[in-house]
Amino acid sequence: MKNCKIIILLFLMALPNLLSAQEKITTDNWLSSPGIIGTFILIAIVMIVAIIILFVKLNGYIDTMKRRQLDKNRMAFDDELVAMDGADIDAILEKRKAALKYKLKGDELSGGHAAIDEKGLIQRVEKDPNNAFFDEKKKTSLSLETPQELKKIVIYYIGAAAFWLVLGTLIGQYLGMKFLWPEMDYQSWLSFGRLRPVHTNMVFWGWSSLAMIGLGYFVIARTSNNNIYNYNWAWYAWRLINATVLLGSLCLMAGINNGGGEYREYIWPVMLLFAIGLVITFYNFYKTVATRKISEIYISNWFILASLIWTIVLTIIGYLPFYQDGLGETVIQGYYMHQGVGMWFMTFTLGLVYYYLPSALNKPIYSYSLGVLAFWTQMLFYTMIGTHHFVFSPLPWWLQTIAIVFSAGMVIPVVAGTTNFLMTMKGSWSHISKSYVLPFFLVGTIFYFVGSMQGSVQAFRFTNFVWHFTDFNVAHSHMTMYGIIAFFMWASIYAILPKLTGREPSQVFVGAHFWLAFIGLFAYMMSLMAGGTYKGLSWIDGEPFIESVILMKPYWVWRAVGGSLMFVSHLVFAYNFYYMVKGYAKKPSATQKVEEITV
Repeated sequence: MKNCKIIILLFLMALPNLLSAQEKITTDNWLSSPGIIGTFILIAIVMIVAIIILFVKLNGYIDTMKRRQLDKNRMAFDDELVAMDGADIDAILEKRKAALKYKLKGDELSGGHAAIDEKGLIQRVEKDPNNAFFDEKKKTSLSLETPQELKKIVIYYIGAAAFWLVLGTLIGQYLGMKFLWPEMDYQSWLSFGRLRPVHTNMVFWGWSSLAMIGLGYFVIARTSNNNIYNYNWAWYAWRLINATVLLGSLCLMAGINNGGGEYREYIWPVMLLFAIGLVITFYNFYKTVATRKISEIYISNWFILASLIWTIVLTIIGYLPFYQDGLGETVIQGYYMHQGVGMWFMTFTLGLVYYYLPSALNKPIYSYSLGVLAFWTQMLFYTMIGTHHFVFSPLPWWLQTIAIVFSAGMVIPVVAGTTNFLMTMKGSWSHISKSYVLPFFLVGTIFYFVGSMQGSVQAFRFTNFVWHFTDFNVAHSHMTMYGIIAFFMWASIYAILPKLTGREPSQVFVGAHFWLAFIGLFAYMMSLMAGGTYKGLSWIDGEPFIESVILMKPYWVWRAVGGSLMFVSHLVFAYNFYYMVKGYAKKPSATQKVEEITV
């Protein structure tokens, strides 16, 4: 009896471990995994949206050709009139005069009875003939209402960002070519291990951060109906962030780095400059909002200020020395890496979209309540998902499980934000054929949904087991940082800069930028997703590692092709930026005080 009790006690002690033990993962029926199926569905959504945009653009082009043909026919008719005699011309003019005098009585369609909408089909009645149902791009007085100092800050931040984008992606393009021709060089400072963090940090802290802050300065001032608290501080932060990227890149190429921490390879004295720049920017933004001339704080400012607070804390925690040992460093690395993407880039960019999207469409955001829901659930769920990068690692199993659960919880802010943006666009789809601002916003919104949802399903244990440490993660990071952040940033830049400078870029070049970037990204991510999946399955089957390297070669070719298209699109964007800002300071300005603006 005593032995039985001991056996039962031992069984109860082992029961939790038995319940949490994982079945042996194999490649049998891997296509039936929910994560794999979900990823296929999400990719199909991107393809459908691309086809729709292409169809609308082609339809607009066909309509343009038809109008040109009508103009030709009209000119031919004019020539025919010249050849007619006087009597024939008089007869035609009399008919035309009678047609112009004809007027409708007003009851041709409705009769004399009062209109009744029994089925509830009418959604809107518009009695103002000057208010169009479809918002057209109009010249605004925004340039006159914006202080010259603020214009200069926005332009210089975006200009520096464009420079780092071109240089950073040139390095990325070079690295992509090294996958195909690893013997391209033999210099240590050009090695993959040194240049890869140069590329990632340059586009992170150089391109994305500077562009966000520059666009943020305009949003903070505009939505607060206020002047920027201190323009000189904005320039101090601009110098510090640019110095961070320059010194950090030189250190990395010289082999001076912070070790294996991804996205925190800059040594602490260099990253300290960036942290100081963030503190200055936050205080400048905060004081501008605190001294605002209106009662409410617009939702954009919630996202922007929160992202700055989180990132200042993140930068400090990521470099505290007593967090850099053992498994604690692994936990901090997951926290730092995902917080950097989610609480800095994603949160700040969403704040920009909540202003620039409705501003570009000349209508309010669809739902303020959805924006508040998205904000607080983003604050809740995104802070706990970093450990899903270390599933099946020596970290505690419960910590990995929490990261997976909170990754699934990210569905709430993503669906709330996506719904808000798409419903704001509703009724203005004509912009797709008239301008490329809405297509940039639309693609960014779709990638926000697809990339974020794909990240959630990738956190599941089976998909994580297949894809982790493969090229699939490279595809996912570009789907988010490029498909979401970059496309939203370009949309905001094309929406605001022409209004500030009065110079519209050529729609042909903006279209070239859009399609090169979109097609390049699609080729890039699809090739690495497919190749990364086969690589992971190869590892699970126990094949020699070199086999997974060999099978990746054709996918790396398409990676290089996609990367080349993306890089060319950045050159086009740089030209468009130069065209928009060229000579803007030479134009006479009638700047008004911002206090007089009605937001």
